[in-house]
Amino acid sequence: MPASSANLGPGFDSIGVALGVWDGCRATVLVEPGLEVSVRGEGSEVVPTDVSHLVFRSLRHAFEDLGEAAPEGLRLECDNAVPHGRGMGSSATAIVTGVSLAHALLALRDGRAADAFDLTAVNDLAARLEGHPDNSSASVFGGVTLSWSDDPAQGTSTLRLGAHPEVVPVVFTPETQLSTATARAVLPAQVRLADAAANSARAALLVHALTSAPEHLLDGTRDWLHQEPRRPSYPLSMALVDELRAAGHAAVISGAGPSVLVLATTATASAVGRAGGGLWRVLLPGIPPRGVEVLEG
Repeated sequence: MPASSANLGPGFDSIGVALGVWDGCRATVLVEPGLEVSVRGEGSEVVPTDVSHLVFRSLRHAFEDLGEAAPEGLRLECDNAVPHGRGMGSSATAIVTGVSLAHALLALRDGRAADAFDLTAVNDLAARLEGHPDNSSASVFGGVTLSWSDDPAQGTSTLRLGAHPEVVPVVFTPETQLSTATARAVLPAQVRLADAAANSARAALLVHALTSAPEHLLDGTRDWLHQEPRRPSYPLSMALVDELRAAGHAAVISGAGPSVLVLATTATASAVGRAGGGLWRVLLPGIPPRGVEVLEG
């Protein structure tokens, strides 16, 4: 499953983009009852390897949601590359992985191909488990996604948008982490009408800029809802956003932070990647055109 970046400035809880950094997980049904979980790569030192592991919890939720019994014996071998706690959708990636594995195992149980399942159903449940659809939908479908719901319990609608071929994501990741729960806790319960109106206009412009007119990315990534209230939570990240935007680059906080995402272009990506004074790990992951990939064997 690919990583993702959410919000992209004004697209709070609705717009996401898949990033070409991948988590993988191999599921094996065992004859003997019990759960075996192994983790390599990102988070291997801290994530649990019991029934509280997020991939397994999401898999179990999916079986329950479908009214089916989960395998009594299961081995999960997780290979993680998505950084944890840095605004690149690691929890959404784990949730999408677990839900997709459940659907794949059921497909095999029914004599179908492992990838013969409905991604819309995966998207619906993943959004419910994550609490918002922007990260998870990008991991499910790949590319740029726009999601909305009148009632999450009744399902999430997602459009997969074709990113303009000149759009190049550049991600600056710090050593520090920030939990999504902590980042969301500082958001105001209400916003001014003028701010909401300004934000809605820029969200519309963002979609146009991402798909058709990259020259408008700087204006299209201006946010009024979430970045400023969170500034004290990641002052170095916001200082980098300020620096990059002052230089004309479409920089935003990636998801809940503290990573910084720049929606650069093929002409500017190299220059953007040299910013930050060497204090950040710089990634140029690309935008994968597909999300969930299930292989059998």
